[in-house]
Amino acid sequence: MSTGERTIAAGEAMNADARDADRPNERFAIDVEGLNKHFGDRHVVVDLSLRVRYGEIFGFLGPNGSGKTTSIRMMCGLLRPDSGRGTCLGYDVIRETAAIKRNVGYMTQRFSLWEDLTIAENLDFVARMYGMPHRREAVARALDSLGLAEPRLLLLDEPTAGVDPKARRDFWDEIHRLAADGISVLVSTHYMDEAERCHRLAYISAGRLLAQGTADEVIASQRLAAWSVSGREAPDEVERLRALPGVARVTAFGNTLHVTGDDAALLERSMRSIAQREHLRVEPIEPTLEDAFIRLMDAPGAEPEASPKAARRDAAARPPSEGGPAR
Repeated sequence: MSTGERTIAAGEAMNADARDADRPNERFAIDVEGLNKHFGDRHVVVDLSLRVRYGEIFGFLGPNGSGKTTSIRMMCGLLRPDSGRGTCLGYDVIRETAAIKRNVGYMTQRFSLWEDLTIAENLDFVARMYGMPHRREAVARALDSLGLAEPRLLLLDEPTAGVDPKARRDFWDEIHRLAADGISVLVSTHYMDEAERCHRLAYISAGRLLAQGTADEVIASQRLAAWSVSGREAPDEVERLRALPGVARVTAFGNTLHVTGDDAALLERSMRSIAQREHLRVEPIEPTLEDAFIRLMDAPGAEPEASPKAARRDAAARPPSEGGPAR
């Protein structure tokens, strides 16, 4: 049995495990509905409803400034929503935030201690600096009391940004191992290969949840037709292809172009019209997850990132306890 199959089996077992019987919500590690958050006059998260099952790896995707970090902070009780309801590990995200924090491991985008050390090593270093007696026992007690020794839910906010490919692969192998042990994981990422390793996905843009489901379900929901145009001279054809009827997007991958559109019949006619050119190879293909996400980024209501001036204004309007700008 592969790592992915073991993970899924473990997740299903966790759902039915009698140990979950004392939890208010037996099926979902995260279950939130209608969460909203404003920073000044910006509506950063709009009516977010999301469910993450026990033992599941759930990918949370979206462009910078889409509201991912703000959503994660509301789910784990670090940020109070303006409205909405929900539970995290069965605890109310508004009234039982202290219990949530004891059971959740949250990896932020910015680590405020020494990045080359683990949390335990950071605590041990500080304890040693202050001459704390029996510091190793004190560190172990602190990790256990804070729920850092073995959290039941991991919230990882772009954990592999700037990490080399081998380290990313090792990191994801560890995530699957933890999920196989029954730990739930919600992870935000910009990498498509990482998104494909998740059991289910959600895509958020301009604070609104636009799609969720398995990778195949997200792709199917966009109803895309896709063609491949390849050859040495294919990159020179980008502008000409974009002008053809039925072509919505042209994305370059080296000497290969992905051409997608919403009208399959019209796109096929346009692709057949250029298929006779000797220097091009034109063929229909299955749309990819990246094709689907590019379309979602172009969806109505998807807004560009706020300008630096607006970001500074919003940060100034935010209470100090709410941290840095939304992402």
